[in-house]
Amino acid sequence: MSKTWIIIKREFMNSVSKKSFLILTILTPFLMAALVFVPLWMASIKDSDQKLVGVIDRTGNYFDLFTNDESYQFVPVLDIAPEMRTGDSDYEAILEIRDNLAEHPEAATIYSSKEISPDLTRIVNDVLGKQIRKDKLARYQIPELDRIIDDVGADFEVRTMKWDAEGNELISNNVIAMIAGMVFMFLIYMFVMSYGGMVMSSVVEEKTNRIVELMVSSVKPFQLMMGKIVGVALVGFLQLLIWGCMLAAILAIAGAVFGVTPPAEPAMAGAPMPEMSEGAEAIEALRNFNFLEMGLIFVLNFVGGYLLYASFFAAVGASINTQEDSSQFMMPVVLILIFGLYAGIYGAENPDGPLAFWASLFPLTSPIVMLVRVPFGVPLWQEILSIVILYATAALFVWISAKIYRVGILMYGKKPTVKEMIKWLRYK
Repeated sequence: MSKTWIIIKREFMNSVSKKSFLILTILTPFLMAALVFVPLWMASIKDSDQKLVGVIDRTGNYFDLFTNDESYQFVPVLDIAPEMRTGDSDYEAILEIRDNLAEHPEAATIYSSKEISPDLTRIVNDVLGKQIRKDKLARYQIPELDRIIDDVGADFEVRTMKWDAEGNELISNNVIAMIAGMVFMFLIYMFVMSYGGMVMSSVVEEKTNRIVELMVSSVKPFQLMMGKIVGVALVGFLQLLIWGCMLAAILAIAGAVFGVTPPAEPAMAGAPMPEMSEGAEAIEALRNFNFLEMGLIFVLNFVGGYLLYASFFAAVGASINTQEDSSQFMMPVVLILIFGLYAGIYGAENPDGPLAFWASLFPLTSPIVMLVRVPFGVPLWQEILSIVILYATAALFVWISAKIYRVGILMYGKKPTVKEMIKWLRYK
């Protein structure tokens, strides 16, 4: 055990002492936060230049419907002049309305020398679409039509809530739940691939340099393999701890930016919830997640999935002579992990469907897919069954990999085949 600990310590110190580890550990939480918040912030910033949109209204019924905003100024135009067709035109686009749109909806066209922005298209469609509906309803001569249309056309979006263990009401958001599950899913995928690759690279490097020949003279191959796997795993846990603390701080700062303050007490059943902005409500829904359950399931799946795949990577690294030789063994693993990603992405739309259910139990994909289902609520027996199957399979992979590792670590000059590796399992 002392020799294994020495190897664990050596692998751990070699990894954390690298500048790349320090840089990635510090920068990754900021990059992850930037991927979420920067696009939201940038999307909220409007172009400071107000763009001209010419409107040719040959009916005289629609131009007055358009109102100027900070992005677009709508001006009347008699006809399309030749200079409007060039890229140097002062006009962003030209809207031509040739006839009554209630009777001829195809009589409206937007022209521009470049692709029309989705924002402008949405504004035109909303304005004209609303008027077309009014014109069509006006044919029925309904009294107080405008008031009825305003009343019926009011926007509605149902608020979603969930009950905690005490029956208190908490704000929830299925989109935020889906995003949280996706983030944890990609973290598992990234960790398994990166840390498993670190194990394989370390084994191949020591085998290529013939250092391993000196090590196995005093350490059993199984101790050497487990030392590498555990040492790299501790590096991963250190990164997770640092990232968790930094992301918690970033989330708190984001909540302050969006004007979210934690409520003194959860709302009791039947009590009205205070009004919040959309961003504040999203942050509050994120805070209402059961992070204890999510964190526990994440750690258990990370450990089990890492042991399963890292042992395989260690066996592959011991069997090959160069990194280039690993492609024939790595391709099936990569395909399985990619399938797990797709199962998680599609399963997020139906977390209790057959795809998400069976993929969350299949041990080669369960570490990825289960993290997508947990935010939506998974029965305890399914979580336990998934973990038990995962760890049983991981133990089997460690046993198989240890047998391959002890033979392959001293094999040189020949690229092994799957058939030969199966023979190694029979050696005593």
